[in-house]
Amino acid sequence: MVLIWTQFGLKHKNVKCKVRVMHRGDSSGSSSSAEGTRCEQDTPCLAIKPAGKDFYKILGVLPDSNEDEIKKAYRKMALKFHPDKNSDADAEDKFKEIAEAYEVLTDSKKRSIYDQFGEEGLKTGMSMAGPGSAFRNNFHGDPHATFSSFFHGSDHFDIFFGNDNEGDDDLFNPFRRFPFSHVGGFAGSEGGPRKGQRLLRGEAVVHDLLVTLEEVFHGCTKHVKITRSRLNPDNRSLRSEDKVLNVVVKKGWKAGTRITFPREGDETPNSTPADITFILRDKEHTQYKRDGSNIVYTAKITLKEALCGCTVNVPTLDNRMMPLPCSDVIKPGAVRRLRGEGLPRPKSPSQRGDLVVEFQVLFPDRIPPQSREIIKHSLGQC
Repeated sequence: MVLIWTQFGLKHKNVKCKVRVMHRGDSSGSSSSAEGTRCEQDTPCLAIKPAGKDFYKILGVLPDSNEDEIKKAYRKMALKFHPDKNSDADAEDKFKEIAEAYEVLTDSKKRSIYDQFGEEGLKTGMSMAGPGSAFRNNFHGDPHATFSSFFHGSDHFDIFFGNDNEGDDDLFNPFRRFPFSHVGGFAGSEGGPRKGQRLLRGEAVVHDLLVTLEEVFHGCTKHVKITRSRLNPDNRSLRSEDKVLNVVVKKGWKAGTRITFPREGDETPNSTPADITFILRDKEHTQYKRDGSNIVYTAKITLKEALCGCTVNVPTLDNRMMPLPCSDVIKPGAVRRLRGEGLPRPKSPSQRGDLVVEFQVLFPDRIPPQSREIIKHSLGQC
């Protein structure tokens, strides 16, 4: 009788089978033939490749890899093919295969059965212990749950925004420069942000910047010292640092003008540096009020000057005195204009607005009786 059996393992690509020739009644397998048939002959045969998936190949590890090597390989492959990072059409399928391979190869019982009987052995429930203790593998089908479970040792913040470090000390710290929409959830066709997703933009920081009319008239540069938060090289912890921003205020800029410094504000692990915006605000002036490119000056005159005429000296922003003759009667609230003595126009700095003079007539608290009669007589003809 010829008895043939095969010994193979998935740990080796080239598998040899042993062929032993035995005769009835010869339990030892030795030959009594005169022709000197060898009692045992090892002959190479075709490589036996069990049907099913090659989980070792999927993870890119050798069959004799230890658990740490398998975990490291899973980490690398899962991050590479995570559908929230990889936009390839087959990324979801590969991601699922990687999770299934990891689940099998990190479970000693499943791996033992797989090494002997392949994927089919897991599906059909084969077991080394015999039919009475058959074991069946059922992958739960949620690779994102596997992914979430694998990285449970890192805090939630790190899962999203940590570093990608391939070192052994960083085995459980994933590459997290992209948001995972499926962490802890279920996979779906309506995924989150795909490859190339940027971090959230930091919320702009807005400050009011007070400027005097003289600074607007001449133009100026304001030096503003800010304190901001910035990421350390580990991309997790923060440091505080000071910086001086040079804010250029051009001639004639109006109140409400916004000056923005992109990415000069606070930075966090989950957002890019924020913009800093300064909004021009007019500082209260002792002599003038601003009206666009015009400036308004209030000239106070007496009742006598208002009735009899006068010359008012009007100060300008460039420290000159402009004489303004007033020969007519000046009523309270009357307005005179000095053309081109106001602020530069923002779009045409060479042109200027007006200096508007508003008159405020100061009335006396009392009039002597003699003067009252004279006034009555004089105004009786008006």
